[in-house]
Amino acid sequence: MSYAALVRPAIDRVYIGMRAAARDRLQELTEQTGLRQGLNTSFYFGLLARPLPADGFAAVTAYGACDMTDELEQAIMAVDDDGNWSLTDTGHTYTLALQQVIADSAQEHWGQTFRGALPGVAALPRLAELLGVLLRAGEATGGPAFRAATPVYEPAGASYALQVSTRLGALRHHRGDAHRAAWAAAGLTLDQLQALSPDDPLRVSIEQDTNRRDEPIYQALTESERWELLGLLAALPN
Repeated sequence: MSYAALVRPAIDRVYIGMRAAARDRLQELTEQTGLRQGLNTSFYFGLLARPLPADGFAAVTAYGACDMTDELEQAIMAVDDDGNWSLTDTGHTYTLALQQVIADSAQEHWGQTFRGALPGVAALPRLAELLGVLLRAGEATGGPAFRAATPVYEPAGASYALQVSTRLGALRHHRGDAHRAAWAAAGLTLDQLQALSPDDPLRVSIEQDTNRRDEPIYQALTESERWELLGLLAALPN
């Protein structure tokens, strides 16, 4: 098994658990501001730093959620004639708050030690450091979504919880780009891909190709650092 295949579920487990833990606080933010979440909630790490170019937008929305009517009607985002998307002033302020809410929730969620069985937030400084190495390495191998996501936006004095939550979100787009490239190289449309069963030989080959395309980013870490990354992810609660 490749390291990319081994680490993927660990990254997804931590990220999905962190976002689930933030759900109630994000709903409170919506109620306080009167603004509804959209693309900004899943791509804030890139949108706070720069406009999302047309090719990045196509990549980010390839699996759905490409109807931007709500973002435009709320004046959270704007699009230019070339298809590049950016946050408005209102959207920028709202998205900054959204990033902070996610980070604050992550701080509390990851701070659980279960009576000392887990390291809690003590794991975050080193995890943030390793994730930073990966994001820099991915600049050479990432596709359009990853290029739009990085370098990520982090405010001055960002907590380690904010750094980790933000960097994890961006890192997942390296594999997303790899997966889209793999099924496109196999000559499939998204509908055709989704019609394949998990054990279909073609689907298996696409996942293997995805791992191959995703693998180079992890070569920026030494072997011991790769195991350390897995251990740090395993030390965080669901």
